[in-house]
Amino acid sequence: MAPTALEREDHVRDSAFNKAMHGKSAKERAGMVAMLKKDKLAQQAAVEEYFKHWDDKAAGEETEEIRKARRDEYATLTRHYYNLATDLYEYGWGQSFHFCRFAYGEPFAQAIARHEHYLAHVMGLRDNMRVLDVGCGVGGPAREMVKFSGCNVIGLNNNDYQIERATHYAAKEGLSNKLKFTKGDFMQMSFPDNSFDAVYAIEATVHAPSLEGIYSEIFRVLKPGGVFGVYEWLMTDNYDNGNPHHREIRLGIEQGDGISNMEKIEVALEAMKKAGFQLEVNEDLADRDEDPSPWYWPLAGDMKYLSSIGDFPTILRMTKIGRATVHKFVGMLEMIGIAPKGTQKTADSLAVAADCLVAGGKEKLFTPMYLMVGRKPEA
Repeated sequence: MAPTALEREDHVRDSAFNKAMHGKSAKERAGMVAMLKKDKLAQQAAVEEYFKHWDDKAAGEETEEIRKARRDEYATLTRHYYNLATDLYEYGWGQSFHFCRFAYGEPFAQAIARHEHYLAHVMGLRDNMRVLDVGCGVGGPAREMVKFSGCNVIGLNNNDYQIERATHYAAKEGLSNKLKFTKGDFMQMSFPDNSFDAVYAIEATVHAPSLEGIYSEIFRVLKPGGVFGVYEWLMTDNYDNGNPHHREIRLGIEQGDGISNMEKIEVALEAMKKAGFQLEVNEDLADRDEDPSPWYWPLAGDMKYLSSIGDFPTILRMTKIGRATVHKFVGMLEMIGIAPKGTQKTADSLAVAADCLVAGGKEKLFTPMYLMVGRKPEA
């Protein structure tokens, strides 16, 4: 069900916090260098604001009231999650914050880009279409969509720091004429009705408190005949909320990935229908048997699937040894006052999420790539 009330937006407050915490680090080299340039007091405030939703709230003790509290503060929860996690994402994964399928012998970066290209292909993105990227991160997928299809993209994001980084990267690649970024809550967009030829979301709408709510808002801003394509994070039909092990996996993913309310596939399909879309495609791409390696293998650090020596540093960072090294390293930096406090806690939360993502993938309880393509009927 859509929430009865949405969080009140305050762009002035968010901008002030961004300047206080991140300063000029948006233009620093990605990863550790940018991470060490944060204001310690502001970072501690973000840590407290985010982890208040998770500390001492184990899966076995979770109640609907606890989950409702997260949904009620969905925008703040997500914004502070990315205040804390963005630099770690860029350090460990890259500038496209999503998973992908892998072909035989395919390097990591190529597979990530192909996943983005496939979405553009099934949606039919073309030159100069006006396209909205809902939850654009630091703009990795948006830049790829522009280069692949020639469309014009507006990236929507509720995190000021990510917008600054995305804008910086777009200018660096000479794409500022085709790609813009704007601040906003995707549950209550400021765009007029019928504004876009197409809308896509890559593993972003999972942050919404209600899938029906976000899909309905996307439907509103699409032109009649326009298309919406999404890779959605969902629990599969195998997920049983009455199973404690299943709940631990789901909660570990939610906590480590800034998610207030993850749903099952059936809920997403019903939400698309209730929003008004004519569903043209729906498939769990994680369930394609022909893929030679699973989507989660980089997170698992399974070197047997390594196809390019150039991917070795990225995959090494994802292994147990790599994550343990980061844990000790950032802990040492915190202890001597170089890294802001809470950096290690954030890294540890991401590590727990990685283990839960792998478990969810292996046990077929979770998919990060349930593909849906829906069309808004012609007027």
